[in-house]
Order: sequence, then C-alpha cells, then structure tokens
Amino acid sequence: MTETSGAARLSVGDAAPDFTLPDADGKEVSLASYRGRRVIIYFYPAASTPGCTKQACDFRDSLAQLNDAGLDVLGISPDKPAKLVKFRDAEGLTFPLLSDQDRSVLAAYGAYGEKTLYGKKTVGVIRSTFVVDAAGKIEKALYNVKATGHVAKLIRDLGLAAA
Repeated sequence: MTETSGAARLSVGDAAPDFTLPDADGKEVSLASYRGRRVIIYFYPAASTPGCTKQACDFRDSLAQLNDAGLDVLGISPDKPAKLVKFRDAEGLTFPLLSDQDRSVLAAYGAYGEKTLYGKKTVGVIRSTFVVDAAGKIEKALYNVKATGHVAKLIRDLGLAAA
C-alpha cells in the first residue's frame, strides 16, 4: 500500500501543467504540441524495473486501441535519455518516453513526493496517470495506480472496452 502526502494534487478540470522534456533520443517533446488531441500522461519510477516494464508493455499492447480512440500516450520518469533508449528498444515501446531528471514535471503533477511504501516513509515517484483533454485540461487524475492491470482499468474507465 502506498500513501502520499505533501504533493499538490491535480483535479479534474485543472489546467494540465505544460512541459517540454527530452525524449529517449534527446528530442524535445512539449505537451502543447498535443493540443487538440487527448493524451494519457503516465509517471513511473524507473525504466526496466518489473512493475514499470509491465505497465509500459500494457500501454504498448493497447496503443492501437488508445490511438484509434484519439488518445496519445506519453511515459515520464526521472531516468536519463540513455536509459530510456535501452528500455524502449528492449521492450519495443512505440510511444514517447520522456526524461524528467530534475523531477519538476513530476512535482507539477503531484507525482513526486513523500510516500509510504511497504510501511516505510520514502520520497520518490508516485505512480500516477492523467488524461488530458483536447483543450489541455485534466480529464482524469489517478494517483497511486497499480502497475499491473492499470491500463485495462483505464480503458474500461474511459469507455473504450469492447462490450
């Protein structure tokens, strides 16, 4: 069980904090460039760890369905671009992985701060997912998500699951 405190949380209807971050190849990616489309932004602790790999592969495997519904996906972690390249290539990830080494974007989204993990207080990335609407507003703000099963639940919550 993970609990958090201290980080300012975003709510439905809030303006999504804008950002420009380097992707795995060092190319700058801005949230503003997605205006007019819906985008899923998910924050994860570390590339190539078991939970983060499972979550990234779930997004990869659901990407066509999400894209068909007008949703793009961005993954953000504090990893350096070089680590993101290895992760992307090892797992065949086909959506942008962004590097937030100073954790400023993580903090702006309330996805970095004090948390309780397995009974111990620590400071780190709070696994979180946001859906940003075409106008740049928060449509969904999900904190402390589980790595496994999260993408399937998100698809159901967005009404994209096959009946």
